[in-house]
Amino acid sequence: MAFRIEKTVAGFLICGAMLAGDQPVSVEVRHRHLRGGAVGTLRVDADSISFVEASKKGKDSREWRFEDIQQLSLSSSELRVLTYEDRKWQLGRDRDYVFDQLPEGFVEQARQVLAQKLGRRFVVELADSGVAATWEAGAKLRHGLGGSEGVLRIGDDRIVYQSKAAGESRSWRFEDIDTISMAGPFDLSVTTIERSGWRHAGPTEFRFQLKEELKEDRYNDLWRRVNGSKTATGLQSAQPDHRQPAGQ
Repeated sequence: MAFRIEKTVAGFLICGAMLAGDQPVSVEVRHRHLRGGAVGTLRVDADSISFVEASKKGKDSREWRFEDIQQLSLSSSELRVLTYEDRKWQLGRDRDYVFDQLPEGFVEQARQVLAQKLGRRFVVELADSGVAATWEAGAKLRHGLGGSEGVLRIGDDRIVYQSKAAGESRSWRFEDIDTISMAGPFDLSVTTIERSGWRHAGPTEFRFQLKEELKEDRYNDLWRRVNGSKTATGLQSAQPDHRQPAGQ
């Protein structure tokens, strides 16, 4: 019990230092293997992320500069670093490293720093609990032969999908969204540069089956705000027809 309390307090102190901009920041985590894993220290500094294995062998120790990270995903239970390394025995699939057993308080605080460092390469597999929704509805996120159910929320500057299914929740700032489109009043698609699946392919389309109708005027307003965010950040590009607002 005492160890758990110490670990919780340490987690909040670490996150406080991270928010204050102090570098480096270190937390104890586990590098997950197919069977078990290796305990060590995950370190975030001004230019890189590194993992130092506690064992003297140190075979799991690694360091990645931020520019060498294809994508970093953060969920409530794990942090995943996708690199440019090839797994030759998996037909050249890019290698990722998964760290779990994250200390309490780390996730919500670390996401702010990692978002600043990685921009659109940072994937938030969490639902922003503080979003002020201007519209929300029950929804099913369709993929493969099934999907997950949850709630889709549209806020002033982001879209949030919250689901109880592991790894399904997402939060996207408007500037992190490539496109949105509709195939009907009960169908909304959000496309991002997220790399997903066994091959880590991207971009990724998230297609939602809505349980309430998304009115045309509301969708058109959302479309304009999403694309307006790209104008503000210099990311807007030529728009194919399927990106036009409904009714135009």
